[in-house]
Amino acid sequence: MEAWLHSLLEWLALPQFGLSTVFVVALISATLLPAGSEWAVFGLVKLEPSLFWPAMVVATAGNTFGGAISWWMGYGAERAYERLRHRKPAEARALQWLQRFGPKACVLSFLPVVGDPLCAVAGWLKLPFWPCVGYMAIGKFLRYVTMTAALLWVFPGQYHP
Repeated sequence: MEAWLHSLLEWLALPQFGLSTVFVVALISATLLPAGSEWAVFGLVKLEPSLFWPAMVVATAGNTFGGAISWWMGYGAERAYERLRHRKPAEARALQWLQRFGPKACVLSFLPVVGDPLCAVAGWLKLPFWPCVGYMAIGKFLRYVTMTAALLWVFPGQYHP
């Protein structure tokens, strides 16, 4: 199993596949699909340390683009929901919280479980698209840098491809 995983990670780290794979995995993981992209980023950087900053930029771009897709999904869902218009008190409080913080709340899009739906809800509330995308990018970039750096330098002996 370890040899297979090592071979897979080496293949994904090839220059012709590595960064594009990270982009696609990061994009998919930022939509409402339950997936994580940190391991793809970590695997690439572990096998090719010189790609640390390019991987951070590409992962951030893919994850931010996925967040933007979620924003548009939320925007479209809101338009459909307006025809039904039934809100529970807890949902109303969550929506009020997000409206109070506005696009800045999208910096929390890096959080597990709630981060990706947060982007969709921002679209649902019709918060300004580009400020939301900017705050998404900041949060996602900081997550990738922090997690990858921690795996590489704080816990270097813990993970061996």
